[in-house]
Amino acid sequence: MTRIANPVLPGFNPDPSILRVGDDFYIATSTFEWFPGVQIHHSRDLVHWRLASRPLVRAAQLDMRGDPDGCGVWAPDLSYADGRFWLIYTDVKRYGTTTVNGAKGVSLRDFPNFVVTCETIDGEWSDAVHLNSSGFDPALFHDDDGRSWMLNMLWDHRPGRGRFAGIQAQELDGAAMRLIGEPHLIFRGTDLGFTEGPHLYKRDGFYHLLVAEGGTGWNHAVVMARSRSLLGPYEVHPDRAVLTAAGSTDAPLTRTGHGDLVELADGTPWLAYLCGRPVPGRARCIRGRETAIQPMRWDADGWLRTLEGDARPMPTPSAPDLPPCPWPNAGWDGKFDSATLPPEFQWLRSPEPDRLFSLTARPDALRLHGRETIGSLFEQSLVARRVEHARFTATTTLDFTPRSFQQAAGLVLYYNSTKFHYLAISTDAGGRELQLMTASPEREECVTLETLCPLPEGVIDLRAEVDGDALRFAWRSAGAGAWTHVGGTLDATILSDEVTVPGLPNFTGTFVGMACQDASGAGMPADFLSFRYEGSAESGAVD
Repeated sequence: MTRIANPVLPGFNPDPSILRVGDDFYIATSTFEWFPGVQIHHSRDLVHWRLASRPLVRAAQLDMRGDPDGCGVWAPDLSYADGRFWLIYTDVKRYGTTTVNGAKGVSLRDFPNFVVTCETIDGEWSDAVHLNSSGFDPALFHDDDGRSWMLNMLWDHRPGRGRFAGIQAQELDGAAMRLIGEPHLIFRGTDLGFTEGPHLYKRDGFYHLLVAEGGTGWNHAVVMARSRSLLGPYEVHPDRAVLTAAGSTDAPLTRTGHGDLVELADGTPWLAYLCGRPVPGRARCIRGRETAIQPMRWDADGWLRTLEGDARPMPTPSAPDLPPCPWPNAGWDGKFDSATLPPEFQWLRSPEPDRLFSLTARPDALRLHGRETIGSLFEQSLVARRVEHARFTATTTLDFTPRSFQQAAGLVLYYNSTKFHYLAISTDAGGRELQLMTASPEREECVTLETLCPLPEGVIDLRAEVDGDALRFAWRSAGAGAWTHVGGTLDATILSDEVTVPGLPNFTGTFVGMACQDASGAGMPADFLSFRYEGSAESGAVD
């Protein structure tokens, strides 16, 4: 029997929206400040998944320059109607709290919601159309009467009002691409609070509303309610949560919530949901929020439940009875010998990648143009991939000769501007040197810079080795035998949602990649000749 090893989308892949069109399954996940926006994975058997598309690729769809850490693209929703795919998403522009009288907080946030469409999942998606800004986590429901509705959580910034004010619905005119009529508050949520992530389904004469509650931490949950009318009132599920790992910080799958349902051709319901995998004994999820799936059942009372009726996540559910469909192994060899960026990689915020990097300026190299300081919210040259494993190594070969102490380039493990470990080549009057820069909310000095050692001339290899909570950096002259470890053993777990500066959003996950800065403004480039990521396999089909 084939089993699925959850998560099916390892590494930072939160807030799944799952869709079936014929024999094809798709999952769209949040990308927050990483560009291009939204990841859409494709499967035909729910076991094997491949990255099919990142649809938000140009400024007319998404421009996140200036978006704070943890903002940008939240909770996309993927649907299919009228012969085309619909993608609706939030581009969060502000996440802030202002103190009032030293106690109550006014949280003024900006949540513009947009929609794009395309006839094919991997085609050129339309320019974005703004629909509203009343709250985040938008979703579309296409009813069987031909009408479509937009749902989103309603944000209330007024002190003492709860902020998470419930789920709002408003009709969408799909031809005109605009909302019509008045918005309706259809569900205020339960006492778990933090009601968000709505999805709506119709079955046996009921509208079933699926929401996320309990916050996106250890008490996260998938909650359901139903109504005979789309606009309510909604009756809460008798078990309230249909899926949760609340109460556990060390289970194989924790923080489970924010789900979406899909039905197989035979009517079997499956739930896609986000989860976390903490480092043992540390209650910290370096890989961020990931996507898992499992079968569910509709009971005789018309309510959805897990197969065991216990509302608990399944680390290794049995695969569905579908023809196996593994994708060809298109593994990348670590060389930059193509004019396009390997699909593993993304960059931060900017819809103008040509200002950040080039794959043609130097043959067989990724050239990063030195831009703003690491952690900039506008334009920084940082190209990286998701960390998917608890144990991995990342190695890069770098040709870089800085002329100023304001110029640096190297290998970085990056969560956001307040959490990273960065091994970089820079210079002073005496020649090139290796530096270690760390940003951590747990240090008295949030950002520290340490000079490690002088470097010889020529091309340099840099390496990161992570084993659970331990990170070690190393270097050598390119291909020249043994590695020299530097900087001691570092705490990799600071690169997690659970370590935070108070008041800042922490919803992403750790990336590892290449970076280049030039604070002088001269744009000094660095050439990366290769990059390799090697991890211990932890997900996929289990026979």
